[in-house]
Amino acid sequence: MYSDALIDHFRNPRNVGELPPPAVTVQMTNPGCGDILLLSARFDRDIVAEVRFKTKGCTASIAAGSALTEWMMGKTREQLAGLTIKPIDQALGGLTPSTRHAAVLCVDAVQALLKAAL
Repeated sequence: MYSDALIDHFRNPRNVGELPPPAVTVQMTNPGCGDILLLSARFDRDIVAEVRFKTKGCTASIAAGSALTEWMMGKTREQLAGLTIKPIDQALGGLTPSTRHAAVLCVDAVQALLKAAL
């Protein structure tokens, strides 16, 4: 059911944790399944210099949080604003319709992060 890439991100999550201020931290909850994603990012000018995540949820949501942080590193605010589920889906080797909510949670968290970072 899960791809090798998804299992790898689940078993060996990257960038786990939370950053202290002045990093921006947001928490998003998927109202449908209850998964929670805490996302922290520190910007150097307009570029993500450091990013961490914590997830309470299913296998796919944990893996998606890990993949998200890898994608975010070095991205500009403009690039973050253009995030869709596609890069998360690709990094995880393809999400099934029943696990796609994990990538949506990531996109929602990035949008909230950008609003909080204004």
